[in-house]
Formats: sequence, structure tokens, C-alpha cells
Amino acid sequence: MGICSLSVLDGRYGHYTEALSDIFSEYGLIKSRVYVETRWLLFLLCELKLDHADDGLKAFIESIYETFDAEKALAVKAIEAETNHDVKAVEYFIKQQLIDAGYGRIKEWVHFACTSDDINNTAYGLMLKAGRKHFAGLIRDIQARIEQMAVEYKTVPMMARTHGQPATPTTVGKEMINFAWRIRMETDLLEALPISGKINGASGNFNAHHFVLPDIDWIDASRRFVSHYLGLEPLLFTTQINPSNHLSAILHAMVRIAAVLIDLDRDMWGYISLGYFTQKLKEGEVGSSTMPHKVNPIDFENSEGNMGLAISMMEHMAVKLLISRFQRDLSDSTVLRNLGLLFGFLVVGGKSTLKGLDKLAVNEAVIEKDLSDNLELLAEPLQTAMRLYGESQPYEKLKALTRGRKITRADLKEFLGNLESLPEPVKKRIAGMRVAEYTGLAEKLVEQYFSTPQ
Repeated sequence: MGICSLSVLDGRYGHYTEALSDIFSEYGLIKSRVYVETRWLLFLLCELKLDHADDGLKAFIESIYETFDAEKALAVKAIEAETNHDVKAVEYFIKQQLIDAGYGRIKEWVHFACTSDDINNTAYGLMLKAGRKHFAGLIRDIQARIEQMAVEYKTVPMMARTHGQPATPTTVGKEMINFAWRIRMETDLLEALPISGKINGASGNFNAHHFVLPDIDWIDASRRFVSHYLGLEPLLFTTQINPSNHLSAILHAMVRIAAVLIDLDRDMWGYISLGYFTQKLKEGEVGSSTMPHKVNPIDFENSEGNMGLAISMMEHMAVKLLISRFQRDLSDSTVLRNLGLLFGFLVVGGKSTLKGLDKLAVNEAVIEKDLSDNLELLAEPLQTAMRLYGESQPYEKLKALTRGRKITRADLKEFLGNLESLPEPVKKRIAGMRVAEYTGLAEKLVEQYFSTPQ
């Protein structure tokens, strides 16, 4: 952490990503491995009854994980410096703990019949589970803030823009609820996706397990261990490694969430530039080194940049981790070690979006002026009414009146006077209609969102 950090995630943005360190750091990975190894040891002793374990031994095995800290992680790294193998170092560390406590007789049950990826895939599964929970919590905070804005600005009319041009009016609240719904839907999907784990040996066939203990139903044992002892979805059909389909699905789900947030960031940036939103000032902040008047939308720009980095990493991982030569190659290992990096970019981006949203306030005067200056937006309801009442060439007549030009109330009145089929009450209604009143069911749609169960 600090001024000499190689990565911005540990330096400039360290205050955003601190909670991820315990999950995805080298210490976090080693601790997860220790957890899996000790849980497997307990499973062999307590569930499969392969050796005697009294309450004292069970408690000690659990304490190996519970008391594991950064200092002990350094002890594991010291062993790794000799073995040049990270998972074997964890195995030796746990064995030494058992020997020192007088339980050396059971040390060879540690890592019994396991290949390295039995430990690694499940450790990463646990890390992914914790990382997803942290990220989803942040996204739910963003969703809640957007929902709050939707309610607050439900009735504030706003000129929509399609292709960047003036379009049928909406409300600020309805545009916010569009994003809330997309985020809610994608986060629901993200949280529902299973995270799988496998523990089935060097080529996925329980070869060693079955050779030495053929009377045990190892397929069922694997299911029970992964689901009940680790809380992951059991996976049986693998090579030496977990094929990472579950991880790919989660990464793709987070790609979509990140893309939705970029869409939100860009719209908020645009609305700020149009003056629809103002940004709350903070004492002492500077917007430009040379232009004192500026209040830049930097939080949304920061979010867009970091979400883009996360997406590029996730798209690569989601494809790369599905591919392994024959039964195993190590090209996935170095990629997986960067899992925390992409979560870091996601968290920085998400917190920046949230920070940007918290600064916003609607500028109703600017929004109202935009609406009143674009009377031609009433061409849509007028030509639709003309269709209903049989007026000839309604679209073409309105196109001649409005396309590419501003119209006045007098222009509208003259046009209405020349219509033969439109009833007078309808003409009168349109003649006196304000653009701000033409928002359809925008308000009801906001209300519908909150009445739709998640």
C-alpha cells in the first residue's frame, strides 16, 4: 500500500479495495487453501472414519485455520521457497502444526489422494464466493441509490434524446428506473449462479482413492464434501482441473453489470453536460488546474475507465479459463492469480459511480426550458390523433411542418386550423398542451417497478 505501490489498486485506490485484500491477496489464497486442506482432513477423519479423532483433535484441526494469520502465511511462503510448490508448502505447514501439537500420527491424511487443483479450485471457489458477495453488495447500494432518485424525480418531465436529438418526453425518474431494473435483473442472475468445486484426483477419476480404499463410494463422498463441508456445487466431470464453466458464467454476468454501469456513467455525464444535473460542490475541491469555474464529472469518468479495464480482463478470463491442453496445463494458474485485480477494478468503478450519483441534483429550470423550446415534440401525439380520426397523410404533413426546424405556438395553431377530420375538442387539447405534459405512463412505470417482486 502507498506511494510505492505497483498497482493503483494498492496505491491510489487502496482505500476502495482494502476489503478485497483478505479475499484475493496471496495471504487470502493461502488461507483458503489451508481451509480446504483442514476441512478435507476433518472429512476423512469424522465422516469417512479413516482414523480416530477425539474432540480435542477436531478442535485443534479447526484451530489451524481459525488462527491462521499473515505471519503464518509467511511461514508457508518460506516452505514454498524450498519446495517451489505452493500447495505442497501448505501441506507441509499443516503437517508440522500437527507434529508440534503431538498429532503426528495422522499427518499423512493431510492432502490424502489429492492433486493440487483439488485444493486450488475449491480455494478459488471460496474466494470467488466472497468476492461476489462483496461486489453484489456494492451493486445493490448503487441500485438503491438509483431507486431513491427514481422516486424523488418520478414526476419531473425531461426531454428524451434518441440519436442525440430531441425526442418524445420522459421523466427523470423513469430514466433512472430503467437502469435500476437492468441492474436488479443482472445482479439477481449473478447471485443465483452456482460456484462449483471438484475433488477427484489427478485426472478426475478418483484413481488413487479407489485403488487404496475401493469399498468407499468416492463419488458420493466427493459430493458430500464439496457441498456440506465447503458450501460449493459438486462437480464430477472434470480432467485434473475444474473446467471453470461456473467462473466463466459469473464473469460474463459481471461483464453485463459493468456494461450497464458504463451506460449509466455516460448518460449521467451527458446530462451533466446538458445542465440537467448539477453537481454538489465540496469545499476545497478543484475542477481544473487553469479554469477555476469547472466542476468536472470525474467520478463517472473514473468509473467508466475502471469498468472498461475490468471488462477486458473478464472477457479474457471467461474464455481462457475454459481451455486447457489435454488433462492439464498451467496457463490457467497465472491468469487466476489476477482474479482479485478484476474485482478491484470493479469495486473502484462501482464506488466511483455511487460517489458520482450522490453528488447529483436535478436542475428543473434547464430541463423545463429544453421542453418548452421544442414544441415540435408534439408532432408525435398530433399525427397519431390524425391517424385515428382519418386525416389524410398525417405523418407526411407533420414531417413537412416540423422536420429539422423549430415551430411556434402560432405555427401549431395555424396547422390545426387546416385540419378537416380532427374533432375540435382534440384540436383544443393539443393547441393548449405543454410538452412537459406529454410523458405517457412514465410515472406509472416507476410505480410498477416497485410493485414487481424481485
